[in-house]
Amino acid sequence: MVDLIDRALRLWSDPVPVGEEGLASFRTVYTDPVRVNGVPTALVELVERARMLQRALIPLSHEVFEQFDAPGRCAFVFRLPGCHVGPLVTPLGDVAATGQVVEMRGMDVFEIDDGRVAGVWAIADWLALLSQAGTIALAGGESPTG
Repeated sequence: MVDLIDRALRLWSDPVPVGEEGLASFRTVYTDPVRVNGVPTALVELVERARMLQRALIPLSHEVFEQFDAPGRCAFVFRLPGCHVGPLVTPLGDVAATGQVVEMRGMDVFEIDDGRVAGVWAIADWLALLSQAGTIALAGGESPTG
């Protein structure tokens, strides 16, 4: 399932084609809709989220730290680093560009159906990213990622 993980991460880090071509590229990896943390989600929402990340963090790349496979599932720990040059939509609200080099660290569990991702259980470390961007201060000034 290394290939599926790599193809998925390339969708998020490489420029998403404009228009329907972008959606078509995501359909090669994900079902439509895809369950995200248990919620059926139209694939166009993932495409727009990827485009937002690519506008916000430049150059956006990816690195996989660990990966585990099981029948019908795979899990991986990753990072998406880049310079924060555009608006970033976060669970705590939109963050204007800061010019800081930041990285999104996360862990995903893919549920695989017929060779495509039918479900994603995702955890993202927004606290570390917001701290790196200088938009929040942590008590004691320590970095949450050490």
